[in-house]
Amino acid sequence: MADKNTLARPYAKAAFEYALNEGKLADWSAMLSVIAEAASNDQVKALLVNPGLTSQDKAELLLEVCQARIDEKGQNFIRLLSEKSRLPLIPVIAEIYEAFKAEQEKTVEALVLSAFELQPEQQKQLEEALRNRLNRAVNLKVTVDKRLIGGVIIRTGDLVIDGSIRGKIAKLAESLKS
Repeated sequence: MADKNTLARPYAKAAFEYALNEGKLADWSAMLSVIAEAASNDQVKALLVNPGLTSQDKAELLLEVCQARIDEKGQNFIRLLSEKSRLPLIPVIAEIYEAFKAEQEKTVEALVLSAFELQPEQQKQLEEALRNRLNRAVNLKVTVDKRLIGGVIIRTGDLVIDGSIRGKIAKLAESLKS
């Protein structure tokens, strides 16, 4: 079976290109987020793969769950995905769409795990340092994890910066094994 990303990419790209041409990147981002959240629900997920339901039934079910938050073009997109048996891919489509959107807008999301609550000025300094290093606008999402002992771990795309005490202890332990 083909990889989910491979199957989802053309649909995400089509949605992105349409939204870009129409100047509706944020609107489509919001719609895809709502649809992906609905499609990730265990009960909805089971219905989307139910062979006893027609593709039209599945599309209408998903549209009913999402209610009025989906515009006409978004509804057509859901119906197309249903016809092609791609509704279970919606969370992956939304994720790929967001990556295209971030690339277009030159933004990146940075996940920060910190041993302690970061003060607003610390977050601002961290955001500025990352913006300079990555040449992109940075959206920080900070989470506290006491297991780090001290410091932070920053994840953005393929980049991981481990400045935690726990990470340094692990590196020291590894070097002592050699």
